[in-house]
Amino acid sequence: MPNKAQAEKYLRASRRRQMRNKPIRTRARTTMRAALEALDAAAGSGEWEAVEAAIGSAVQALDQAASGGVIHANNAARRKSRLLRRYSTLRNPDAPRRPRTRPPEPAKESATA
Repeated sequence: MPNKAQAEKYLRASRRRQMRNKPIRTRARTTMRAALEALDAAAGSGEWEAVEAAIGSAVQALDQAASGGVIHANNAARRKSRLLRRYSTLRNPDAPRRPRTRPPEPAKESATA
């Protein structure tokens, strides 16, 4: 329990924010899970229309959560990137991919002459 009145006020405000943000965060997680399950199901069957609809709703939910400050914008971007990269890989398995990391920098020559 808080010991000061200001701490009680902060706790009440924190709980209000939590109650307001929880359904938004839950919707983002649920739509992401549905999109991933649709991807797994379509990997063998080739039903991509349902996958594209599920991905669209997941991206929309993540954007809404990020714009409202429920999750960080970079967090939403990272989740969308992973989801779309997985979709692209399953949809076009033979397409060339860029490496995830940059190649190493060339060694610098020291001027000891």
